[in-house]
Amino acid sequence: MVNLLHSMKCSFMVTALSLLPLLDCIRGKESCKALQEEPRGDSHTSCCDIGLINGGLSIQPESVNKITSIPPLCDKLEKEANAFCKCVMDEIHRFWPAFEEYLIREDVNESVIDLNKTKARVQNVSTSIAHDLVFTITPNEVPRELDTSVKGKVSNIRLPRGLFQSFHNETDYVKVAVLVLDVGEVSMFKDPDQTGTMLDNVTVSVKVGGRQIAGLSDCVELTFSHGRLPQNVPVQCVFWDTKKGKRGGWNTSGCLTIPRDRETMCCCDHLTFFTLLMTPSLDNIAAQMLLTIANVGCGISVFFSALTIGLYFALRFVYKKFKSNDTVKIHVNLTGSLLLLNLAYLLNRWIFSLGHLGLCKGIGGFTHYCLLCCFTWMAIEAFQLYLLVIKVTNIYMRHYMVKLCLVGWGFPALVVTITGSMNSYGKYTITDMANQPPVALCWINSTHVVVHYITNCSYFGLILLFNTLVLVVVAWKLFSLQRTTAGKEEKIETWKRGLTVLGLSCLLGATWGLAFFTYGAMSVPAAYLFTVLNSLQGLFIFIWFTVLYYPKKDATTSSSGSGKNVKVTTASRS
Repeated sequence: MVNLLHSMKCSFMVTALSLLPLLDCIRGKESCKALQEEPRGDSHTSCCDIGLINGGLSIQPESVNKITSIPPLCDKLEKEANAFCKCVMDEIHRFWPAFEEYLIREDVNESVIDLNKTKARVQNVSTSIAHDLVFTITPNEVPRELDTSVKGKVSNIRLPRGLFQSFHNETDYVKVAVLVLDVGEVSMFKDPDQTGTMLDNVTVSVKVGGRQIAGLSDCVELTFSHGRLPQNVPVQCVFWDTKKGKRGGWNTSGCLTIPRDRETMCCCDHLTFFTLLMTPSLDNIAAQMLLTIANVGCGISVFFSALTIGLYFALRFVYKKFKSNDTVKIHVNLTGSLLLLNLAYLLNRWIFSLGHLGLCKGIGGFTHYCLLCCFTWMAIEAFQLYLLVIKVTNIYMRHYMVKLCLVGWGFPALVVTITGSMNSYGKYTITDMANQPPVALCWINSTHVVVHYITNCSYFGLILLFNTLVLVVVAWKLFSLQRTTAGKEEKIETWKRGLTVLGLSCLLGATWGLAFFTYGAMSVPAAYLFTVLNSLQGLFIFIWFTVLYYPKKDATTSSSGSGKNVKVTTASRS
């Protein structure tokens, strides 16, 4: 008797647990039904009132029309301030996985679903098939089977034959459903953490048989055709993960993104809802904010760069020994290149607005020249630092400054001349996801993007590597010196050495290295840091120059402006 009661108790518990999902579903529908019947206190029809039956959506094609007919401006679904709208949104997210299952049921005879914003094809496929199966996934078109030998620029999905052959021991034929859904502006398949937008607002679903397909050895290939995308808009293949968050979200696990010229291929090892997310590095608001910061910062740098050059000539006139300091001359040349670069940038957009192609090419080439001069003089700063701190002995060179000027100002001129002969300069725009150009200037045009990668990215990358190595060695020597020196007068506090390294990093262009971090998750913070620090580089150099070289009150005329800097640099002067 006890055993019987124990068995009944266990059976009851198992039955109750198995019914919990069903009870939860019923409670959801009942709550939607109750909320639907509640008076809203107004005479207007709610945009969420899509005609639920008994508080829920029946898994039928008719319900698809109800969902896709929701007005695009129905922000109630987004804000979820209305309890009924929130309940409807829950129903919509539960509907699509269930509709996917509905399409491959044995009692469903539809072979084609051709509804507004929803297109699907369902067909039986032999499990002994000897070739891959390819379907088109063009927006607003019913998927159709393609010949695998035909190669075109149409969006398609390739299902490997091994996928169907895995069902061979169970059945001779298996049902395949390919669904193309235009989500439009309605809050379907919207991840709360989503920053990008779907390509053409399209989501593609693939269902084979009645089981979950995952861990495929031969991936499912989805090829999304598109035009040439802006350079600042990376793409990513994602699938809808129903286990993510409250209602699901986009996930990249198991999907590989392969960008091409005018298409992107996704290679995924499972079947579900897929899309191609386009995530711009910056939206229009952020771009405008960065432009404002850059304009203000460059204006400040122009003023202080000019002040630095003026201060140099004033000190040179007063203190004769100042003329022999090669390190100061290199600082001034770097400051001059920064002054020209900031002026070129401030003039660039104004000349672009004139619409004169010849002027635009000219200012584009001049801006490129100034940028390369800055990079080159930063490398020369590191080279001079290497001679003074690392090599130290036997560093005399004939016509030293003349040679440095030929490299610092001449080499960029040679590069720009070659680049200009290739007709590389012109109008350049960066577009956002609304296809609007928040940034437009005269620069290397989009058809010569390789020139930008070689002359700017690669060139600066090499300079940054060299400058970083020199900076690390100098920093190590500075902090090592603190441990070996004795006496209160000779010992310099750690924080002063730290400020010295910080100042040197500014001279050597370490802040420009932030450009390599303006991609991916940290792109926006890196872009703000890059813009603020580099647009104010002229100010930072002025502070550095003033602290090092401006005569102190207790300094004598004979020693002012020289000090250790003159003593360590005279060996290399011409």
